[in-house]
Formats: sequence, structure tokens, C-alpha cells
Amino acid sequence: MTVTCLMPGATDTEFFERADLMDTKLGQVKKDDPAFVAKIGYEAMMDGEGDVVAGWKNKLMSAAANITPASMLAKQNRKIAEPGSAKD
Repeated sequence: MTVTCLMPGATDTEFFERADLMDTKLGQVKKDDPAFVAKIGYEAMMDGEGDVVAGWKNKLMSAAANITPASMLAKQNRKIAEPGSAKD
């Protein structure tokens, strides 16, 4: 038995509206299609993969995160997730 960890980026669901994040840069960007993300996760699970990152952009960001200091990642995340950041 395996456990598959699906690591999607921003996905086009109601999450951002429900979390009151629509005024953030992250809330305003184009997001991945939920069916695409689910398909990637399902296929990875069926193949017995331990983890999978959905989408090429997310794969690049994940790779960069492995070599970027945590403090820098936190600052970058704050810039896109801070309330009102969509106006900047």
C-alpha cells in the first residue's frame, strides 16, 4: 500500500472565495482546473507514486522552493497572499 501526496498549486475552486482571499494576488491569478489536478493525483495514486506536483508551473516553483531559504519563501508568499495585495 502507498500513500500519495498531491501537491497542487492554486486550483480553481471556491476555496479563495470562502476564505475571503479574492482581494489577494493569489486569489486573482489564473488557477489550475480541478479536474486536471484530480486526474494527476488519481494517476499518481494508481501508479503507486509517493508524491506528485500538478502542473509544470507548480513543478518549477517546487524545484525552486527546494533551494530557496525559508525566510525568502515566506516573504514571497506574503506578497501574494496578503489581503489587498491584488491592488499592487
